[in-house]
Amino acid sequence: MKRNMATVLILILVLLCGCSVSAGEGVSEGPAQIGEYKLISQEEALLMMNEDALILDVREEDEYDSGHIPGAIRISAVDVAVLAPETILDKEQVILIYCKSGKRSEAAARALCDAGYVNVYDFGGILSWEGEIVQ
Repeated sequence: MKRNMATVLILILVLLCGCSVSAGEGVSEGPAQIGEYKLISQEEALLMMNEDALILDVREEDEYDSGHIPGAIRISAVDVAVLAPETILDKEQVILIYCKSGKRSEAAARALCDAGYVNVYDFGGILSWEGEIVQ
């Protein structure tokens, strides 16, 4: 009986270790799935912008007005969970998200995935953007 109990406890520990939370939770290495997004480089984002991707700036209005990536639409990170379903109707649309430094884009990417969007890509912040910026 004690041997069986020890075996069960070991199996439970093994299973629990497989469920631990890692620093990259929510970030997908492959194509994004519900509940996951993919963190990509700005070079990858630039290539995807030439395809039919939606560029989403999640900064505040004054930040957006001071300069943004051409073609980007703005929905603040605070409002993305509420406004995205009204603005971005296709949940399979490729969405490239950025903010100022990368913190808000991460939160917005998670919110979009939680809302059922499946092709969400976070490419960080505009502070390090070397591409074109318009006002």
